Amino acid sequence: AGGLGRLRDGRLGRPSSNATPADVVAAILALYRRDHLGWNVKHFHEHLVKRHGYTLSYSLVKNRLQDADLVRPERRKGGHRRKRERKPCVGMMLHQDASKHVWLEGRPALDLVVTMDDATSEIYSAFLVDEEGTMSTLRGCLQVFAKQGLPASLYTDRGSHYFNTPEAGGKVDKVHLTQVGRALEHLGVAHIAAYSPEARGRSERMFGTLQDRLVKELALAGIEDVAAANRWIEETYLPDHNARFRHPPTLPESGFVTVAHERRGETLCIEEERVVGRDNTIAW
Repeated sequence: AGGLGRLRDGRLGRPSSNATPADVVAAILALYRRDHLGWNVKHFHEHLVKRHGYTLSYSLVKNRLQDADLVRPERRKGGHRRKRERKPCVGMMLHQDASKHVWLEGRPALDLVVTMDDATSEIYSAFLVDEEGTMSTLRGCLQVFAKQGLPASLYTDRGSHYFNTPEAGGKVDKVHLTQVGRALEHLGVAHIAAYSPEARGRSERMFGTLQDRLVKELALAGIEDVAAANRWIEETYLPDHNARFRHPPTLPESGFVTVAHERRGETLCIEEERVVGRDNTIAW
């Protein structure tokens, strides 16, 4: 009855009463450019809420960052292989792995050794070393076993400090054990070898998250020393990371078993054997 003119939206040209003030948006963009350039939106939004007291929605922050061409829209992910079901209880299976990466600005690449629960993705231990090996593996196991107890199994790759592998790419030797294999056998922990990167998908995805987040968090905290970084990872980063990424277990029971401290300490160490020859020479 009123013609086309009556179809016009009377709100056009008027700012919404719910619109975020321009100065707030400008402050967020300035903060991103100054301290968080290169961070993904979720990580940045968590800092806005927790560290800076903002109450803006994730979608709004994402849209404003994209409008300012500070982040790009994420590509749609294609199909992927089906993920293995998680263990139902904590302590049934732990993953231990290491990732070589430039974790600290201005320093050469270091190995981050991580021990994580399969049921929840909770990281029990994480620390930086020059290169992973027998000592870092035993150190990680001792940290976890002392706090949590003994797990039913430990899932690792086939690195030479984990397993003896007679043929490259072949089956591991379960008779001639490494120092790590010997210690786990004494403690009654099953040692499971992974035969492909896909089999370790859970830990691979976890390292992708750590390489994206932990590097930026260490740089933001101004940490450049390995010892200081390891203290900060244990005391500050891991509690926040686990609160964000921990999955609730399917069942409330625990698969961890307590064991005396003396037994842990005596077993999780380098054990040397002395052989005395007929001519009284000694070999270790």
